[in-house]
Amino acid sequence: MQLCANKLDKKDFFGKSDPFLVFYRSNEDGTFTICHKTEVVKNNLNPVWQPFSIPVRALCNGDYDRTVKIDVFDWDRDGSHDFIGEFATSYRELSRAQNQFTVYEVSNPRKKCKKKKYVNSGTVTLLSFAVQSEYTFVDYIRGGTQLNFTVAIDFTASNGIPSQPTSLHYMSPYQLSSYAMALKAVGEIIQDYDSDKLFPAYGFGAKVPPDGKVSHQFPLNHNPDNPSCEGIEGVLESYFHSLRTVQLYGPTNFAPVINQVARLAAQETDGSQYYVLLIITDGVISDMLQTKEAIVSASSLPMSIIIVGVGPADFLAMEELDGDEVRVSSRGRYAERDIVQFVPFRDYVDHSGNHVLSMARLAKDVLAEIPEQLLSYMKTRDIKPLSASPQ
Repeated sequence: MQLCANKLDKKDFFGKSDPFLVFYRSNEDGTFTICHKTEVVKNNLNPVWQPFSIPVRALCNGDYDRTVKIDVFDWDRDGSHDFIGEFATSYRELSRAQNQFTVYEVSNPRKKCKKKKYVNSGTVTLLSFAVQSEYTFVDYIRGGTQLNFTVAIDFTASNGIPSQPTSLHYMSPYQLSSYAMALKAVGEIIQDYDSDKLFPAYGFGAKVPPDGKVSHQFPLNHNPDNPSCEGIEGVLESYFHSLRTVQLYGPTNFAPVINQVARLAAQETDGSQYYVLLIITDGVISDMLQTKEAIVSASSLPMSIIIVGVGPADFLAMEELDGDEVRVSSRGRYAERDIVQFVPFRDYVDHSGNHVLSMARLAKDVLAEIPEQLLSYMKTRDIKPLSASPQ
């Protein structure tokens, strides 16, 4: 909604007021809870505030006739904001404004008592009001959106020789490697959302038999026609098998496997399929420019990329790919959405030996952004869940 005001009381000795609005939801016990504050419009008795969005439940807890109280304040630097006045409305009343402007009188009870000729302390006009249905991640899953999970594992020489205890790929009889632990923690959660439980799994950066050529997207099960493994256990089995058959090499190129998943995602952009690529790496990336280009291109497709960094490396490059702070760009083109989530595995290694708890935390943080990323894709494409009504 968007609001503006007219002829508000002047509260500042020098200059005009600096007005802002505070919205309150009324509670069952008659108290009020702040649910929104507008920005401050400086030195203006006829302010126009920016349009804003608020969930219906935050405004009135789903009760359309419940009182919504709105206070008008004059902002002061020291925090002692001056009260200009108030008015009350309800969600139902606000929603009628979709057809006409609604004008509210701002009233100051103290002034009203003191001055006989008091009319009001200005007016607030509701300029626009629109309601949009917000769907949840679960609405899309219930509606039949399929999650497709692909795994890519770093087989470059910087990980260390797998037979050596110092290697990040070292398979001890007593403990899984960091790679296997990360794969298991994330995969076991996500496989519950993947209906066929078949996971294409690739390795990159190794020399692959029979001819010893370096490959950046070789199937872990060595079956190019069908790289899918059955469940996370199947992926782990193929990963262990590949460790014994390929030669760790380099460079560390992410772009080929990102583009591989992007090609699949580009075939089905109607919201029926969503692709999640899990890359597990020691973080020493060689094709940063191509990877950025691949991410920018993929950001318009129904896909997300999770990068788990294992080992002690400096993961600055990985942080850059995770567009939380600054949106990823390539050659002047910015990613349409933030589709990359990076987490360093070392932050989740529990030195007390409670691996179950620490791996649960890892899975939670790794998958935290997937629902939002899926929703952002559906929203920008105006795709509604099949056979689902909003919550």
